[in-house]
Amino acid sequence: MSNIQNHDENERWDRVIARDSSADGTFFFGVATTGIYCRPSCPARRPKRENIRFFDAVEAARHDGFRACLRCKPDALDSSSPDQVMIRTVCQLISDVDTHLPTLEELSDATGVSPSHLQRRFKAIMGVSPRSYADEKRRQRFRTMLRDGDGVAGALYGAGYGSSSRLYESADTWLGMTPASYAKGGKGAVMRYTATETPLGRMIVAATDRGISFLGFGDDDADLLSELHHDFPEADIAADDQGLRDCVDIIVANFDSHSAQSGLPLDVLGTAFQAKVWQALRDIPPGETRTYGEIAAKLGKPKAARAVGRACATNPVSLVVPCHRAIGSNGSLTGYRWGVKRKRELLAREKTGK
Repeated sequence: MSNIQNHDENERWDRVIARDSSADGTFFFGVATTGIYCRPSCPARRPKRENIRFFDAVEAARHDGFRACLRCKPDALDSSSPDQVMIRTVCQLISDVDTHLPTLEELSDATGVSPSHLQRRFKAIMGVSPRSYADEKRRQRFRTMLRDGDGVAGALYGAGYGSSSRLYESADTWLGMTPASYAKGGKGAVMRYTATETPLGRMIVAATDRGISFLGFGDDDADLLSELHHDFPEADIAADDQGLRDCVDIIVANFDSHSAQSGLPLDVLGTAFQAKVWQALRDIPPGETRTYGEIAAKLGKPKAARAVGRACATNPVSLVVPCHRAIGSNGSLTGYRWGVKRKRELLAREKTGK
């Protein structure tokens, strides 16, 4: 992150601390530990700075998986910022279509913004191009239709895929399982899970026959199991301590040997870009770290550091995909789904070999 960006974020943080209502609508902040985004003047208790992320538009916060605060209602703000108006219009146009995805030229005509400027500003604020955003919305619509009970064929055409070949040629990458298995929140998929004690607290591991689908940490088994059911509400999920014993032993051994676990098979949900980021994370040697910018550069997308951060935040299989090895440009640990304290402990153990 440049000095200019650091200065801008520090200034924004000062305005959040001051609950500066004059800043409402100019930017928004999200809290990684709660998944909530707010306006600067939100009356809620202030979180730790390390868990804060700033956004130039509510659409960017939603795209990163955050939901609106019920206290300060950031979505109720009517900002007249040209960039925010453009972002809102483009996102709405893309979300409203059922089949045809608007071209960059069509979006330009609708917003009165030149194609090059629209492409540049949209990517700077949202972290992805309008085309990538449209592809993600179409995939999201397809997943939603499957979970709501539509058949694969109906969901395929309802989401805007012109042919089944276009869907199936890449579905494995972002569904993790076949479209038929993913329907209705994993209906037809059989998942086994087990929970065990680790140096980081309780750990839950869930897997299909194809590989590990979920690995998380917490203080309570019931809460971890609840998260698993939330992600796969219709899957056939059952405890299987014995069947997953070998897999769990390998994972737990990593705490002591800090060896890579690249040999463990995965069955995870993700976009094509997320899959590339997760593989890049697995390529980082134990005991080492990379900044989000370095990972983006390795993928040939030097300006996608923000998108890399999102991919890390949505990683469903901690340790096996070691997102704890991704850090901020200034060396800060930033956020971690299972708590920054656990991230710090993991890195310390890897560096010392304990």
